Amino acid sequence: MITSLVTGGAGFIGSHVVKHCLAAGHKVVVLDDLSGGFEDHIPEGAIFVQGSVVDDQLVTSLFAEYKFTYVYHLAAYAAEGLSHFIRRFNYNNNLIGSINLINESIKHKVKCFVFTSSIAVYGAGQLPMREDMVPQPEDPYGVSKYAVELDLKAAHEMFGLNYVVFRPHNVYGENQNIGDKYRNVIGIFMNQIMQGQQLTIFGDGEQTRAFSYIDDVAIPIAKSVDIPASYNQVFNIGADKPYTVNELAKVVSGYFGVEPNIKYLAARNEVVHAYSDHAKAHGVFGEGSGVTLAEGIAKMAAWAKVVGARKSKEFENIEIYEKLPQGWERKAPQTEAVPA
Repeated sequence: MITSLVTGGAGFIGSHVVKHCLAAGHKVVVLDDLSGGFEDHIPEGAIFVQGSVVDDQLVTSLFAEYKFTYVYHLAAYAAEGLSHFIRRFNYNNNLIGSINLINESIKHKVKCFVFTSSIAVYGAGQLPMREDMVPQPEDPYGVSKYAVELDLKAAHEMFGLNYVVFRPHNVYGENQNIGDKYRNVIGIFMNQIMQGQQLTIFGDGEQTRAFSYIDDVAIPIAKSVDIPASYNQVFNIGADKPYTVNELAKVVSGYFGVEPNIKYLAARNEVVHAYSDHAKAHGVFGEGSGVTLAEGIAKMAAWAKVVGARKSKEFENIEIYEKLPQGWERKAPQTEAVPA
């Protein structure tokens, strides 16, 4: 019996990976702390363990109990823009948590460790982003992801741990957490429309992204363990055609039958243009799903209308308050003066 661990399996991409792994006959254990996911997103048939990859004792006990064949590591706090202001939290969750899993995968001779990284590792000015480019991440999120990639390479060379690294980008679709105000612009737009709010856009809206429907990402991730040519390789995955955020606002608004009502906020520190080359992935996994932006948004909009709006939550553990982007502003907690 193939037994797979999927971290973040109650989240957006993770829940879809779980679905495809179950369909392939895997016994699937989901580890998720539900900080960004929902238990009802976990497909029926998976074993759910609520907890965090940061809990090294829990991770150790799960590997001892289930003897995993494969590990799919999707758990992360993927708010790239926010990562500048939550550096300790970012590195604890996205780097140290990953190392806990890599340590146990080495000890238990896991056959392959599948890791979802990000195009955030590339930084700015490298277009289209290709796997043979030298990463130059510009934010703590991208730094943490690239650090895990480097650690996996070192673990393979030292201990023979096979890995596959995927660098997805701007993924959207059913099961996305539309209540997260810090990431996933399509979900943010849909949530704002359903609450009768203005669509908020940082800067002039002419920044471009290639928005990727979930099937273009989750399917290759799930099936990679069965394709030896994918082992110990890095792949960009996602859609090829970039759109401006202004264009996106029009498409999303159209599927909700409203005109885009946009509130432009001050530009934040982010890469202006980001899109990838996917020739390497197509050569190993075949062509993508063929779902266009309009088709994918139609699918997600239909799902979102059923789920309904979700209340956005403030991130409570801001570490640096200086230069927080407009709309994210928070007051730093007051510290009491220490008597002389």
